Amino acid sequence: ASTGDKQGAGNSFLPRYRSPGQSTFFSYLAGVAADGEHTRWSPQAYWYAGPVGVLGEYIRSEQEVVETASGGRASLDHRAWQLTGSWVLTGEKASYRGVKPNSPFAPGKGGWGAFELVARYGELDVDDAAFPLFASPTASATEATAWTLGLNWYPTRNLKLLANYAHASFDGGAAGGDREDEKTFFTRAQFSF
Repeated sequence: ASTGDKQGAGNSFLPRYRSPGQSTFFSYLAGVAADGEHTRWSPQAYWYAGPVGVLGEYIRSEQEVVETASGGRASLDHRAWQLTGSWVLTGEKASYRGVKPNSPFAPGKGGWGAFELVARYGELDVDDAAFPLFASPTASATEATAWTLGLNWYPTRNLKLLANYAHASFDGGAAGGDREDEKTFFTRAQFSF
């Protein structure tokens, strides 16, 4: 949790929210500035037992804002949560720090590393009071939901290869109503030492 006083406009002072595919689906209008107390609260919990893991997170962000041309003010309260589950298909122990394969990848020697199936669901709810004075309802969504399915491969303890499919849907954010759903496929290589 944190609290403080913020004064100023632009991305350094007010957030833009992005979809899993990194598309901005919420941003404040150009004449809006942070003008007062900003309080964040973000509890997180996780549980791992053998090859199974669950992680949950809740986020609440309250920010006082002002629309500089009209002097309109509000204290906006945005909320989000996510729940992630994982299952190590090859039987290794799941953990917050990743998976250490019992049989690292070794071509011709029978080692294939560890494979992990993951799923995530999350929602973001933007305060309705943000519209239309502080954010445009035809350009910024009032709510976003996203789910992801993925397969992680740990060839060694220092390398993780990921493949994820993510689907995001939005309430509002387009001139004709709801912003179009986003469907993305990601791959990533992650090295750690």
